[in-house]
Amino acid sequence: MKHLLPLRYIDVIARSGSIRKAADSLAITSTALNRRILAMEEELGVPIFERLPRGVRLSAAGEILIHHVRNQLSDMERVKSQISDLTGERRGHVSIACSQALLPFFLPNQIAQYRRAHPAVTFEVLVRDRAAAEQALVDMSADLALVFEPLRLMDFQILQRVRQPVHALMRPNHPLAQAGTLRLRDCLRYPVALPTSQYGVRHLLELAVQRSSLTLQPVVESDSFEFLRSHALEEDILAFQIPIGLPIDTEGSGMVSRPLDVRDVPPGVLYFGQLRGRILPVAVSRFASQVLETLTLRFETD
Repeated sequence: MKHLLPLRYIDVIARSGSIRKAADSLAITSTALNRRILAMEEELGVPIFERLPRGVRLSAAGEILIHHVRNQLSDMERVKSQISDLTGERRGHVSIACSQALLPFFLPNQIAQYRRAHPAVTFEVLVRDRAAAEQALVDMSADLALVFEPLRLMDFQILQRVRQPVHALMRPNHPLAQAGTLRLRDCLRYPVALPTSQYGVRHLLELAVQRSSLTLQPVVESDSFEFLRSHALEEDILAFQIPIGLPIDTEGSGMVSRPLDVRDVPPGVLYFGQLRGRILPVAVSRFASQVLETLTLRFETD
């Protein structure tokens, strides 16, 4: 919508932190874009952006304005989605902030399933673990969030909570592969690969060892669960993941997965939600309903 173009300009610049980068993505010249921003700043009587040696950032007035801008853009997406529903062709855009565990299997499956029925709907998936997921809802860079063990929930409207026990991953010939449920002390007798401290799985393991005489001494650490899983197969060491981050047929993927005893490591919680009080566009709301149904069918809910 043409009347929303100035708002979109502000939003894109704020996200990119650069007038030049924003101009490239908007397919206009940086000179023209800068003139438009200067005209808006003159109309408002205050600068929207602070000009820095390497880019721009929102001024105090810009921080206030950006919330209005994103509300307006979000409302228009909701209206366009509702109008598309009247014509029988669902359109829209869905942006999701999620923990890494959702990337390999769960979200690709859910998005593909939804797009088979509604191919005009587009998606954006952003990796945002723990603290950053809720902020993505607040600044409206995401419509929905699926996050494991978030740090805060002040602005988070919970749609569903599902319990996620921590699993150990290993080669099929690993000495622990024939066990059912694993004690943490048995796992730590072998070399382990762990995620870095900002992730929920590491947080749960650290809480567990604090209550015992055990220690975590990883031979490999990474902020990529995909790397940790692959490396565990290469070197025959133990990695850790939650069920939603595993293929349904784990053993068909060349590895086995065994849950840790809940007496040692209590299950964590995966939260699915949106910004508190926000009315979601139709396409987002329908996708949320699909995800909610899948979570309820596949996992134990709180």
